[in-house]
Order: sequence, then structure tokens, then C-alpha cells
Amino acid sequence: MDNREEIREFLTSRRAKITPEQAGLPSGSRRRVPGLRRSEVAALADMSVEYYAKLERGNLAGVSPAVLEAVARALQLDDAERAHLLHLAQAADGSDALTRSRRRATRQWTPHRSLQWTLDAITAGPAFVRNGRLDLLATNQLARAFNADVYAAPLNQANLARFNFLDPASRRFYPDWDQAADVTVAILRTEAGRNPHDKELHDLVGELSTRSDEFRTRWGAHNVRHHGTGTKRFHHQAVGELTLAFEGLEMAAEPGLTLTIYTAEPGSPSDEGLRLLASWAATREADATEPSTTS
Repeated sequence: MDNREEIREFLTSRRAKITPEQAGLPSGSRRRVPGLRRSEVAALADMSVEYYAKLERGNLAGVSPAVLEAVARALQLDDAERAHLLHLAQAADGSDALTRSRRRATRQWTPHRSLQWTLDAITAGPAFVRNGRLDLLATNQLARAFNADVYAAPLNQANLARFNFLDPASRRFYPDWDQAADVTVAILRTEAGRNPHDKELHDLVGELSTRSDEFRTRWGAHNVRHHGTGTKRFHHQAVGELTLAFEGLEMAAEPGLTLTIYTAEPGSPSDEGLRLLASWAATREADATEPSTTS
């Protein structure tokens, strides 16, 4: 797969984000481009302008780790951006071929029964397994209730990105909607660099780009991030406001999949909210399994 356009746009967007002052360079008064010039990045990376221009045109095949690190330092990339640049270089090299087959390329995946047992054993908070496309692949009871809005609309296809950008219910569920949207796109952009051969991801990005201006604008920013821990606010239809901490754990036995667990501060209103959510979830599942009667 030719990923030169992706490389070019990523490097160009990172160069545009850095001011001369941030790079320790004089700003001057006649700058025709945002951020740094190519020549300035080349000087910071200790390479010729011609060589850096070649890299920025998307030619990363065969580039050494030392050169990639020099570019990362010059562009002041964070850890997620460094990893993304490495993945782009690996794809350009074809060196991701050995790992490609280990990644889950389809939603038609069934969790091993021991994984489902593990999820079901987590009763104090929502727990679910997702892939890099943000498909919900396996959940505990509380996660099914927590994501009730996602499952309510069949068009979401149990996908958090579709829910975020195509379902109006997401505007209520995420009180900080812009932040949630930024994170969603950054996760998808990170996955695109890590797994550029995923056709379903390409299809999802194409669908969202066509149907959502909000998504298309964010996708063009080429922002990536690691999303392993943090705190988020939610507004659930049944229990109201929740402020939850989360931990995302990469699954060693299933490369490309992440186990995410949400918890609340003990004794907080959100902790009580999760208890109410558990009761609501149990009632819903009991109602769903109760045999109907006819008169």
C-alpha cells in the first residue's frame, strides 16, 4: 500500500504546528508559511534540505531509526506522534507485513469464554473490549447498559465513532462533545497509521468523512494520541451525570484489541450513579428475558 500521501500530510501538519519561537529560532517578519520552513526543520534535524524535502514528500522507505528520531525531535513530536511516524515508516518499508495478519480485520470476532467470564466478573463498572476502529466487541452487563444509546440505533453498528458523529444522542451522552470527538478521531488516525491495510477502517473513515463535516475537519488535522488513562464526563439517559476514570489495557493475547474499564471515585455521586446503573441494567435484562403472556 502506497502511504506517501499520509506521510506527507502528517509531516506537513506537524511542521505547521511549531512556531519559530518554540523551536528556538528567530521569527522574522516575512514568513509566508505557518510554523517552520522545511529548511528550518532540516537544520534542526541536522540533514540537508533536499533530504528532508524527500522525506516530507512521503519517501520514508528505508529510512533509519536515527533519522526518524532526528525528525521527531525537530518537529517536537510527543510519544503518540513518534509511534505514528514509526508506523508510517514501517508501512512504507513493508516491514509491517509480519504483524498485519495478527490484527483483527473484521468485527466477526467471538471472545473466548474465559474473556467473557473476566468481563462478567467486573461488576462495579462498565468493562468492554474494542478494536482500533472503535467497534464494541465484548462487554459486561454494566457496559451494555452504559452504552445503551449506542446499541439503541442499529445504524451505529455498535461502533463508537459512528455514534459520536452520526447519532444526535451522542451530544447528550458526551457533555464535552468536542473533546470526545477529538479523541475518537485521534484513535482512528492512530489505528490508520498502525494498520494501514484494514479495509473496514478505510470504509469507516470514508463513510464518516462523507456524512460528517465535524469528522472530516478533524481527520484532516492528522492528530494522534495514546488513550490509556484519564477521566471523562457522561450524561446517561437513566442515571444522569457521571464522571468516570478509565484505564485502557492492550490485550497481549489479542493484538490490536483493548480492554477498557470505567470506574468512579469511591463514595462519590458517580459511584452511586454506577450502582443505580447496575440496578437499571439488571431490571432491563430481567424484563427482556421474562416470557410474554397473552390473554
